[in-house]
This record gives sequence, C-alpha cells and structure tokens, in this order.
Amino acid sequence: MTKKLGFGLMRLPLLDERDEASIDIETCKQMVDLFMSRGFTYFDTAIMYCGAASQRAAKTILVDRYPRDSFTLATKLHSNFVHAPEDPERIFREQLEQTGAGYFDYYLLHGIKANSYPIYEKYDCFNWLLEKQRQGLVRHVGFSFHDTPELLDRILREHPEMEFVQMQLNYLDWESEWIQSRAVYETAVRHGKPVVVMEPVKGGTLARLPAEAESLLKAAEPDLSIPSWGIRFAASQEHVFMVLSGMSTPEQVLDNTGYMQDFQPLSPEEIALTRRAAEIINRQVAVACTGCSYCTDGCPMQLAIPKYFSLYNEDMRENLAQKGWTANYANYAKLTADHGRAGDCIGCGQCEGVCPQHLPIISLMRQVSAHYDG
Repeated sequence: MTKKLGFGLMRLPLLDERDEASIDIETCKQMVDLFMSRGFTYFDTAIMYCGAASQRAAKTILVDRYPRDSFTLATKLHSNFVHAPEDPERIFREQLEQTGAGYFDYYLLHGIKANSYPIYEKYDCFNWLLEKQRQGLVRHVGFSFHDTPELLDRILREHPEMEFVQMQLNYLDWESEWIQSRAVYETAVRHGKPVVVMEPVKGGTLARLPAEAESLLKAAEPDLSIPSWGIRFAASQEHVFMVLSGMSTPEQVLDNTGYMQDFQPLSPEEIALTRRAAEIINRQVAVACTGCSYCTDGCPMQLAIPKYFSLYNEDMRENLAQKGWTANYANYAKLTADHGRAGDCIGCGQCEGVCPQHLPIISLMRQVSAHYDG
C-alpha cells in the first residue's frame, strides 16, 4: 500500500533566505535520503517553485541518486507560460531535461482557476496531455485546482478523462467560504476522482497556532507535533491518496514520516478538536496567506508580499495595545532594505489575479503599510 505522505519540493532549505533559488543541496540530499529510507517515494515539483530552481534540484537530489523505478515524480504545466500552441511541448521538453526523469509519473495542468481554464482550453492542453500519456512520457494525468466547486464540476464534466485532482485541503479551510475545501473535495469524489492534497498545513499557519488552540491539541495528543494535525486531517479523508508537505528541514522530514509511517485516520473526537482549533485560529489570523509566492512573480515593484503578511500576522497575534512595539518593526525595516515598503505597492492587481487564496492583496498591503510604514 502506498504511503500517503508526499514531499513537496516547494519550500526547500536555502543558503540565502533572500534568494529563493539558492537551494541548500546537501541538506536536501539528507532530507530525501531520510524520506526514502522510511518507505516514502512521492515527490512533487513545478516550474516556478524555489525561484524556478526546484526541477533542476529534483535531478540533483533525487533523480541522479536513485533508480528511476524507486520513486514517483510529479510536475506541472502552468498557464502563465503558455502563450502559443507550441509552448506546452517546448516546456515539457525543458522539464524532461531539467529533471532528467525520462518520464513523469504524474503530470498536472497547474492551478486551474476561472481565468486560466480558458487558456488551457484555447491551446488544447488537455488533449496535449493525453498525447503525452499515450507516448508513455506521462503515467497519470490530472490538474491542480484553486476555485469553486461549481467550476470543478464543469471541468470534470467536460474532461472526464482527467484521472485525479490536486486541491488545497486542511481543517482551517474545510468550511471556508473562500477556499471551500469540503465542497471542492466532495465534488471530486462525486466524479470518482482521487485527490492529492496541497497546503495541509496552510503554508505553516497550522504549524504555529494561537496558544489556546495549541493547548487544546496538545492535551489530546501530547507526543504529536502541531503540524501533524493538519496532515493527518487531510490524510483521513477517504478519497485522498496523497498529502503533500513542503518540508524545509530534516527535522520536519523525521516528524512527518514518523507519524505517517503507520498512519491511522483521525477519530470523530479528534475531527471535532480540529474544528474547535479552526474556530480559535479564525479569530486571530489577519491575513490567510500561505506563502506560496505566486504573487511575487511579475510584481513590477518586486515586493516580498508573503513576507510582509507573515510579519503582520505575527504582530496581530500580539497585544499591541500593551506592547506598542514588537521586534517585527525591526524585521520589517530589514525586509524593506531588499524589497521596498508595503506602501510601494502601485495597486496593479497582477498579484490578486494569481493568488490561490483569492486574497484582496492590494487592500491588505495598505493595511500592512499603515501598520509599519507609519
């Protein structure tokens, strides 16, 4: 039986935190070895991950070091790179060269939303992907998804040939009116499609909980880490066959593979605890950003949008009325030395068009600016 934990090659350790492409290759090799030694074999990458360096890193840390039949590799085609009929084929050849994989076990049309679905249709990407499968260059075909259950229903009616759906699913977004994890998941199930989960810990949000929520979960399972609740919640859904975790340290690999080694689904009582934790978190998270950084690619001002939001969220959990100042003001000053101020946002809107969380980034940046720049 395939283990349900996959290694997302998206948040890899870096040599320089200011450079997303400066992947710490030696630490990554150690992490891959730990992961594989415990019987886990699924790896997920994409063109834009780690400043467009993830696919080449996959070759160095995985493909060049292990027999091809000993691991599973997934990658994706993103609509942002498709501008002409010949682009998918060119990109695919580049991906084969960058990864050295020879073929891909899973290949996805990446991040389908209302504004990108027409692009995939215009350039006949679904049929193109089926041809890759017929050629033996792709084993399984599917897509990742960031939109409404209604759109997912439409896509699966129009393209029943797609074999699986990758979606954002975690206990914080399960009942979210924006992400609608439950409704999207149930739509995939209704169409008989198995599910791959991304963002089970919501970009770290479910790894660093408010004290009240952390105490609640620790009281129930003192020996399990807080992030484990997010990954185990996702893996507990019956039709989920893989849960991706973007691991950044060997310690995270050890933790995740430890509790997923002999995975047991959450009990109804534990599911109820995650609902209570979500209620607590929702009262305190100012910006529901996962740190995916899709918004930074193409920002004309080169703003580090997720990093501003991360600092802002930390401050919003503090009692600022009593403190008046936190260390994050100094951290923000350091950040602006490399990336400018939140107030430098010109409101062009390109970030909002690609945000998987559908965040009103322009207005949120104004809030961050009011908090720090003033």
